[in-house]
Amino acid sequence: MTVFADSHVHLADPAFADEADAVIQRARAEGARALVCIGESAATARRARLLAERHAGFVFFTAGVHPHDAASWDDASDPQAIREAVAHGAVAVGECGLDTHYAHAPRDRQIHALDAQLALAAELQKPMVLHTREAEADTAEFLKRAEAARVRGVLHCYTGSVALAEAALSVGWYVSFSGIITFKSWSDEALLQMVPGDRLLVESDAPYLAPVPHRGKRNESAFVTRTLARLAVVRGQEIDDLGWQTLRNTKMLFDLPDAVADAALPPAAVSAPF
Repeated sequence: MTVFADSHVHLADPAFADEADAVIQRARAEGARALVCIGESAATARRARLLAERHAGFVFFTAGVHPHDAASWDDASDPQAIREAVAHGAVAVGECGLDTHYAHAPRDRQIHALDAQLALAAELQKPMVLHTREAEADTAEFLKRAEAARVRGVLHCYTGSVALAEAALSVGWYVSFSGIITFKSWSDEALLQMVPGDRLLVESDAPYLAPVPHRGKRNESAFVTRTLARLAVVRGQEIDDLGWQTLRNTKMLFDLPDAVADAALPPAAVSAPF
């Protein structure tokens, strides 16, 4: 069985309703050793926290405000909610970021909300989970500010340029890939190959972006092995080694308990060709 971590899953999303526990159990049966449940708003962070408490040591949670909701960012209540979440075990600040594809919030409000969350990450000494879509110049500038603040994080569900990935890697960030890389439309194998083994994560982004052959259906963490399989082929690695490696990276980034990695011994000494 290939062990893995799902570094980004929206288990608190209404799409899972009363099925979240069953989804978690299916992921465990498939080889998952940790799931990071994303709280992209105060409400979802509260639901994510309840799941993490119910599945302690296996489900972990984050707290932040998504760029789509940045227009409603409140400089008093939102930081307070994130601080409270971290006090109760949140492992990262986010999902936050920049998105001009949909532009649900003005650019200046997105930057303001993101910088406020960067300040929180620095204060709380937590990593960030960053969403970036069609905002490469602003994201590159943000990464410089994150470096100055000594904050690390992950570019989640990454589909951007090699140049932006290199900028993130140069300041100690991680890059995560989702089921998108299994789609027929995906052609950027160079991007999948250039991320160093110790900076690579995988994710479901469930309930969205189910990998082939589940595309078009509701996604879930158990399907992450499909993404791992595609990465393993492109990178010339064994899937078991890659699964262990990305599990270890997830543990390192989010400072998860040692038991997360100890729960599964590596199938072989991990050696990354990239």
